Amino acid sequence: MSFAANLAEKLVTEHDLSEEELLYLLEHRQEVAPYVQEEAQKLCQEVFGKEIYIRGLMEISNICKNDCYYCGIRKSNRKAERYRLTEEEILEACRAGYALGFRTFVLQGGEDMWYDDERLCHLVSAIRKNHPDCAITLSVGERSRESYEKLFAAGANRYLLRHETATVSHYAMLHPSDMDFANRMRCLRDLKEIGYQVGCGFMVGSPHQTLEHLVKDLRFLKEFQPHMVGIGPFLSQKDTPFAQYENGSGELTLFLLAVIRLLLPKVLLPSTTALRTLLPTGKEWGIVCGANVIMPNLSPMEARKKYTLYDNKRIMGTEAAEQIEWLKKELADMGYTVAISRGDSPMMKKQNH
Repeated sequence: MSFAANLAEKLVTEHDLSEEELLYLLEHRQEVAPYVQEEAQKLCQEVFGKEIYIRGLMEISNICKNDCYYCGIRKSNRKAERYRLTEEEILEACRAGYALGFRTFVLQGGEDMWYDDERLCHLVSAIRKNHPDCAITLSVGERSRESYEKLFAAGANRYLLRHETATVSHYAMLHPSDMDFANRMRCLRDLKEIGYQVGCGFMVGSPHQTLEHLVKDLRFLKEFQPHMVGIGPFLSQKDTPFAQYENGSGELTLFLLAVIRLLLPKVLLPSTTALRTLLPTGKEWGIVCGANVIMPNLSPMEARKKYTLYDNKRIMGTEAAEQIEWLKKELADMGYTVAISRGDSPMMKKQNH
């Protein structure tokens, strides 16, 4: 048996590898990819069965105070057509989503300062009142610990905040100097301590990224123990400083999905829209590699078109929440069912709200 095969087997049985071992595995992934991916899917089914959790995604605003070099809604992009959903539009999307079977709502947006604590807490409280049996996930960036505590008290259960990279020098290559790696990590720690189910993650193939950077990301995930991990390929956006960079690799993204499943057996792991934008069969391949979450879009159609983090984003077909029956059929063809449940992390004790 080759050294790479030995490492793959160790990952499968021990759910852990050192930095050196992970680097060797990534460098020789072609040799072991089928085995690693098969074992990841098997492990996912052992933990979660053949159920896929669905989340109703709402892109509540594409206004952002940040200027991340990779992002199409960065504040310097004068070509972005800005919008902000009204509270009524968001509550209506939740009502429609509930009727379709969604029991988790994800409110995602740029760091839009209009959404101060008072407004955002009011919105979260309204959703909580209307849908007491649902989980509310926020993905609205870096805020103070006090802000996170208020939002948690208002009824938010989960928070998604990609760490983007676990390497300080690489973080500085992706963000302007007014954004601070230490603050991003502080936010993640605060969220976990407060009691949120916390998601982090990174782009695969982002500019200047090396395999060593990815190894640091994997080790960070293992040590931080997030409840959710969102990864997807870097996809360029034509109006950003990174417009000329090549898109990330679908093959590497799928391999990393499988590795993350084996490192963190109980993690909630989405098959992301970015992966499905890059690969037409990305949704299916993500599940084959151990993903167990899909996040169809509940936003009004006009908003979906304007939330342009990257080019050519898929917004129709099974990316759209209204096509949930189509999605159920696709998953049934693979032997899976859609879970009509909140789909809480098995790593968490039951939450009261």
